[in-house]
Amino acid sequence: MTATAARVVLVPAGALRDELGEVPADMRLVALGEGAEPGPEHLDAEFLVLGAELRHLVPRLAELRRLRVVQTLNAGVETMLPFVPEGVRLCNASGVHDVPVAEWAVAALIALRRGFPRFLDAQREGRWDTEGNALTTPPELIPFEDLEGARVLIVGYGSIGRRIEQLLVPFGVEIERVAFHPRPSVHGPEQLDQLLPATDVVVLMAPLTDATRGLLDERRLALLPDGAVVVNGARGSMIDQGALERELRAGRLRAALDVTDPEPLPAGASLWSAPGLIITPHTAGSSRAWMRRAYRFAGEQLRRYAAREELHNVRSLY
Repeated sequence: MTATAARVVLVPAGALRDELGEVPADMRLVALGEGAEPGPEHLDAEFLVLGAELRHLVPRLAELRRLRVVQTLNAGVETMLPFVPEGVRLCNASGVHDVPVAEWAVAALIALRRGFPRFLDAQREGRWDTEGNALTTPPELIPFEDLEGARVLIVGYGSIGRRIEQLLVPFGVEIERVAFHPRPSVHGPEQLDQLLPATDVVVLMAPLTDATRGLLDERRLALLPDGAVVVNGARGSMIDQGALERELRAGRLRAALDVTDPEPLPAGASLWSAPGLIITPHTAGSSRAWMRRAYRFAGEQLRRYAAREELHNVRSLY
């Protein structure tokens, strides 16, 4: 097959070619830069590797007349689904972000239960904070908690949720699981109201759908016991942010948020100054290694497609 007749694989201009690996002989890579207007060869793409540089193509997927597969490098695809033409398979990168997101969740959880935000404030002030020091504080007044024995509820028990559980098990925690496709040892969402009152830590890692939007509303946040920790690495709109802020300012709950509603969180928003809160700017899945993993996965998918094998992570709905 000649080069001009080869099937087009459209990739971001910054694609990691070495990580993509061997390209099937009847296919060729065509790169497009961030925000660039697609030309005729781009519109002929049959397989699209969708990185952040090519997000501008999402509303125009119907213009790619030969398109058969969209392989995104991200896990969340809810905003893309309305633009995917009939007959085109959309595959996410579930699994690529498991390690960094799970490590972020566990790190944030430990930081909150051990009082790190407070000590960072004291460090910036140049102040030695002795409240809670075991040498000067009665044990019953020490505000810091071990993870051992903590009751952790993981909401969204996919690959990231399973990885979080693997990291937490050595700490001796008790784990309950909720997924929107319940199965043995995994509760359905209808059990949330019964589970929350006995939960020390709730970790949100579910996809955003009509069913999960506003999942932790004011009523459900109130079901959590005093001192509970909320960790959200999913989507900001899954929590009633105003209700959460009120609970934080009352000193009843603590939280770690990698996502907010809206996002970015505007400068001057009152949430920035809420006590007992860690905010990271949607970086839970970011690490030096994640993009290498993402392009290795995209390359595997490309070769599976060329060999007419079943693709992984095909998403039509959640």
